[in-house]
Amino acid sequence: MSVEHPEDVFEALRSPRFAVSPWPWRALAYLVTGAPIAAGTAFAVLVAALPWLVGAQRVVEGEPLTTPLLVLAVGSLVLTLVLGLPLAMVLAGLERWRLGIVDPRPVASVRRTAPVGASAWLRRRVSAAATWREALFAVLLGTVVPLGYGVGALGAATTAILLSSLWLVVGGSGPIAMGVTEISSAGQALPYAAAGLVLLLLSPYVVGLLAAGQATLTRALLDDVARHDRELREISRSRTRLVQAHEAERRRIERDLHDGAQHQLTSLTLQLAMARLDVPEDSDAGKALASAHEQAKESMAGLRELIHGIRPQTLADLGLVGALRELAGRSAITVDVTVSPQGIGAVSEEVESTAYFVAAEGLANVTKHSAASRAEVLLERNGDVLAMQISDDGRGGADPDHGTGLTGLADRVAAVQGRLLLASPVGGPTQLRVELPCLP
Repeated sequence: MSVEHPEDVFEALRSPRFAVSPWPWRALAYLVTGAPIAAGTAFAVLVAALPWLVGAQRVVEGEPLTTPLLVLAVGSLVLTLVLGLPLAMVLAGLERWRLGIVDPRPVASVRRTAPVGASAWLRRRVSAAATWREALFAVLLGTVVPLGYGVGALGAATTAILLSSLWLVVGGSGPIAMGVTEISSAGQALPYAAAGLVLLLLSPYVVGLLAAGQATLTRALLDDVARHDRELREISRSRTRLVQAHEAERRRIERDLHDGAQHQLTSLTLQLAMARLDVPEDSDAGKALASAHEQAKESMAGLRELIHGIRPQTLADLGLVGALRELAGRSAITVDVTVSPQGIGAVSEEVESTAYFVAAEGLANVTKHSAASRAEVLLERNGDVLAMQISDDGRGGADPDHGTGLTGLADRVAAVQGRLLLASPVGGPTQLRVELPCLP
């Protein structure tokens, strides 16, 4: 979002029109409604910590701890755990709701259906990290946040005193003490009033910063949805790195097979063919050479298929569209390849390979399972997404659970952050569609 349309108060602070926008008033409303909550939380935290503070003071002073004080301290700890955690959950829910005043973006706690029984629910909640983040938020709301409110209140009182200094002196209220100095005339009061005016002009930004600080703390500790989104984004980035590493390793293996093993096997096949010319065919040596020559040729064909399975040479030579048309030409049924008039633009090797293998597996499934007479492969580019749809006029009923390879295709598509959609009613037709992000 731009600063002209900010999503939250922190982003609004960067706008030059912040002071004349509704955001300072929203920030003030957030702080004013939060002040009694912070005060009540601070009182609860003080009551819970008081026995421990008294005990710590006695230890520092060298006095022995009495049994009643220890019992009171342990009792306060137990009471805090029994009552504090539920109250912290309630408080967290209230603060999530209040956050909408200065940050309307969705914020929620990820909660699953509670297990049956109070004890099971309690064990789940106590073992959940979100519960202890809520408890930590309650402690900070009762300790750190009131300090911010105190700074804001001190600033507001200072501004009011400075602004009223000139009026008090002119009104004849007599000399006024300003810290270590005393003013008794309008000339002496004027700089203080000017300083108060400057603070008044800066007050929207101070209020906005205080509200932004508390809102940031609230979202950081209580927004489990955002936390899970960040974790999913990190998983997605990790998966992308793994896919890229796999592609680099695949290209290395392909290069080694093509430039090393294939050339050596080709040379061996030629040498065996030349040797057969010098040995009578009906001799034992001739028969052994003929058998070895046939095995070498079969190995050669198998190696070509292996290299083709890693990354088809036609894909490297002709590009995705040309490779798909070549694949369609080898199909046992009629396959039409259609490309949108806008073309598909530039895509990465990972996306090209994924689209090609989806098409190859999809057309193989059509040939083996659908009893179709013809199929169509449609390629189109929608913004940053490459869409490919494979349709056939077969009997339908494709099911990933029946070993048609669809589950493997879905996993391969997901590896490049794409998605696979399938419509295959019984009686047909079947439509298989994949959407792949194709940022070059």
